Amino acid sequence: GISLNSARSVLDHIQGEDLLVSCYYIDCGMNAFAISPAQLYSNTPSDFDFKLESLAQEFSTLSEFAEHLAANVDIVFPVIHGKFGEDGGIQELLEKANVPFVGTPSNECLRAFDKHNASLELDAQGFLTVPNFLVEKDKLATSELEEWFRSINLNKENGKVIVKPTRAGSSIGVVVAYGANEAAEKAEGIFSEGIDNKVIIEVFLEGGCEFTAIVLDVGTANNSEPIVLLPTEVELQSSISSDIQEDTIFNYRRKYLPTQQVAYHTPPRFPAEVIDCIRKGVSLLFRHFGLRDFARIDGWFLPSPATSLPSSENGVKFGNTEYGAVLFTDINLISGMEQTSFLFQQASKVGFSHSRILRTIVQHACSRFPSLVTSNNAWTALSRKMQSAKQALIIPNGTCKQKAFVIFGGDTSERQVSLMSGTNVWLNLQGFDDLDVTPCLLAPSNGYSSHNEDFSESSRDVWTLPYSLVLRHTTEEVHAACFEAIEPERVEITSRLRNQVMKELERALSKQDWFAGFDITDEQPIKYSLQQWIDYVKEAKAVVFIAVHGGIGEDGTIQSLLESAGVPYTGPGPIASRTCMDKVATSLAVDHLASYGIHTIPKDVRAREELLKSSLVDIWNDLKAKLQTETVCVKPARDGCSTGVARLRCPEDLEVYANALRGTLPRLPANCLSKAHGVIEMPVPPPESLIFEPFIETDEIIISNKSWNDSTRHLVWKGENEWLEVTVGVVGKRGEMHSLNPSITVKESGDILSLEEKFQGGTGINLTPPPATIMSEDALQKCKSCIEMTANTLGLEGFSRIDAFVNVHSGEVPLSISLIYLCSYKAKKRLV
Repeated sequence: GISLNSARSVLDHIQGEDLLVSCYYIDCGMNAFAISPAQLYSNTPSDFDFKLESLAQEFSTLSEFAEHLAANVDIVFPVIHGKFGEDGGIQELLEKANVPFVGTPSNECLRAFDKHNASLELDAQGFLTVPNFLVEKDKLATSELEEWFRSINLNKENGKVIVKPTRAGSSIGVVVAYGANEAAEKAEGIFSEGIDNKVIIEVFLEGGCEFTAIVLDVGTANNSEPIVLLPTEVELQSSISSDIQEDTIFNYRRKYLPTQQVAYHTPPRFPAEVIDCIRKGVSLLFRHFGLRDFARIDGWFLPSPATSLPSSENGVKFGNTEYGAVLFTDINLISGMEQTSFLFQQASKVGFSHSRILRTIVQHACSRFPSLVTSNNAWTALSRKMQSAKQALIIPNGTCKQKAFVIFGGDTSERQVSLMSGTNVWLNLQGFDDLDVTPCLLAPSNGYSSHNEDFSESSRDVWTLPYSLVLRHTTEEVHAACFEAIEPERVEITSRLRNQVMKELERALSKQDWFAGFDITDEQPIKYSLQQWIDYVKEAKAVVFIAVHGGIGEDGTIQSLLESAGVPYTGPGPIASRTCMDKVATSLAVDHLASYGIHTIPKDVRAREELLKSSLVDIWNDLKAKLQTETVCVKPARDGCSTGVARLRCPEDLEVYANALRGTLPRLPANCLSKAHGVIEMPVPPPESLIFEPFIETDEIIISNKSWNDSTRHLVWKGENEWLEVTVGVVGKRGEMHSLNPSITVKESGDILSLEEKFQGGTGINLTPPPATIMSEDALQKCKSCIEMTANTLGLEGFSRIDAFVNVHSGEVPLSISLIYLCSYKAKKRLV
């Protein structure tokens, strides 16, 4: 899933009239396909895996695939993370077919990817290393492990260690263990899951600070000249709830899903000598391991005294500084390239946009292959000619760029999704030469609240953001970064380091004919009150792109303020927004459409205080009687994005939910209700009111795994309940809304789509359009007709999303409306 996200990001930022990009996919069974770029906009490979036979060109063998590449492409950009991508597998395949590619050769990949072997080599080269113990499948000797614990003065009963696969990426399989016995159990767990057959057990670096650094090769031909960008400090924090104890490690969830438990600081808040040591060490490692083009190297800074490390012989090792020890732990041959990844965070700090850093990497790779010199020169000439032509079209005519402000954030439980949406919109609008786009953060009011009864435009702040500050995972982190960015001492340190790195880069890259220069300037964030910001937008004659989910972004408040000021904006107007934000009002607005096949789900609204103070058994019995149901779906009355949505089957489930509201828990742990389910994210602080509805049983859809005698994946659907959950985009002018093809949303666990399944790469499956084996063409058209009628009845315009349950036979729908403003005919028709 992360690889798919990276591929989509690379495609978004390097394709152009001067660069033709073709997309290829290798599935879990090592089958290769030529796929349409459209497939990269899927949520997960499972969205299209089962229909590759009809959608893609399959190659009978990997050798045939490599021969195809040799005949049809100039250079390959591998973005497969982990096995086969970073262990030298794909590189060896390409080398044998003489296909040029971006990145490190196969032998060097194999050497650097194995964490244990790399650690041994680091130690041999005089670097400080983390004490570790190798465990191989079926060769685990507990007595030897206990002896290792004793040898490094670690208590064998409860000594804290990290257990992780030696050959895996994306923090998959990384866990904490206490004592030799638990460490052995965790290692066996990694083996049984099939993640790897070798596991490394490392000392947990208590009190350490994790860092990661991107290194860029700027040498000529095959003469490597690595320059390390500004490293990033990864600040880990304990769970904000004392009821949920979690170890502070940078695991898969914290790396790829918004969480307040991680914050990033670029450059690190380390002494200058330590940052210099990190940059020097990363450069040495890049050269020593024979890496090419770019890489990411992770490590730890242990402030003095480094009690986690044995002291013998460490004094002469590389990594010792006056302030503590620097250790390097992981070499990432293909760094993640999602929109907010470390590659783009660090590159933007030293003058590179997403497009410029990726094109710099590709062009440097091209320069290493003699067969591509002519092509690379032609590409450079074409790019410059096209850029000059674009400038000539804009400047002589005296036309100014249309200014657009993208606003996101807010203080509802949907704020992190809003950040994702706003970042995506801002980055994609950057691609239009006639647009001048400014990203803006709607800051929280007083803390984070899903309601704001005392709202006033003077009580809310909006920050205009420089490029690099947007590339964060949470709104809290963006907000904190704004204050950090204007703190005088921090400004001085960042400016000095930035200038140092940019001078190093410019000195080397200026020798390359193809280098187009830096395209991101060093700016500071600026804070306005909401009213001041609206006045500023009006004066700039700009369009506002609303990407604030929930709260004042969807309840008509921002729309009313902009409309009063005469500022054009995207999405539905104040009345439609206000109606659709209120789930009860939405139901009432479309209640008269039942004869057209549009039905609303019965609802019962309860105040949170009632749940906390009244008899839960009485409430449960009352809900069952009123809603005529045995199981209930509960959700916040004015929130979305799956926060706080749960299926309740009994009074005990209602009690668990009420206790979570009372305790302001950030999430319900997996399987705490009467039937197995995943983690349920909760809105913090809790909502003032909740809606209870009958739970609609939907048919289970399973994407089958491939069997030994069958090379394809299949949909398994029993069709017992006749209902499916869909999400549908609608676009158009008011009164003329058009329904796009619905997506069936497939739950991987439990009864409710989790936050991960909706928004985290690699989880959740969306089938678009619904396969004909599940929904007939007649039912599909009926469904789209119902959706269009609903959108027009509610007065929607521009772009919105409607969630619904659909009857697979009749196409009739009971509705749940969700307005997500992604574009508007009022602002820029072409965006649709």
